[in-house]
Amino acid sequence: MFRPSIVPIALSLLASPTFAQPVSPQLTDLAAVQTHLRAVTTMTADFAQTDRSGKTLTGRMTMKRPGKVRFQYQEGVPILIVADGSSLWFIDYQVRQVQRWPIGNSPLAALLDPAKDITRFARVVPVPDARVLFVEARDPRHPEYGTLTLAFARESGAPAGLRLQGWIALDGQNNRTSVRLSNQRFNVGVGDEAFRWRDPRPMRGPK
Repeated sequence: MFRPSIVPIALSLLASPTFAQPVSPQLTDLAAVQTHLRAVTTMTADFAQTDRSGKTLTGRMTMKRPGKVRFQYQEGVPILIVADGSSLWFIDYQVRQVQRWPIGNSPLAALLDPAKDITRFARVVPVPDARVLFVEARDPRHPEYGTLTLAFARESGAPAGLRLQGWIALDGQNNRTSVRLSNQRFNVGVGDEAFRWRDPRPMRGPK
């Protein structure tokens, strides 16, 4: 079940311009989200990430589907998160540690793989504001992978009439992280070098 306490947080992810109705109202909402994910091959945006304690970090997100994303945090934060097409990496340069997970084991898999049929594992979350759309994605066979709730604004000039405004991720331990996006740009040139990173562990090179 969708947790009612998340709805105000999800609504706060959305910016406040005037929104239009979807370009293709005949599409179901899930079909529109699927069309959006397949239409957006690359995306860049500024992000503000807030964890369960209320601490917020900012930075720049670069995404290239399928399977690639980079979260470059603000200056002074020695952390980098990169998905390189097969693995999701968490790199802490301060303590020189690296953690790795298969992308499919992360809630972000729903966002990074446009080939997935989201109608099989996602549902629309009812909200009172018709200008916005929330979709909760989770794998019922693997609750340990967590849940991702995507927040969209209905905007006629955006791909499939939707603009991704952010998301809320709940991990297997119910730890919540919210991400709000701004200055989104769709289908811009992004090279694969954007998803390389320097391994801080001794005797390791760039990835």
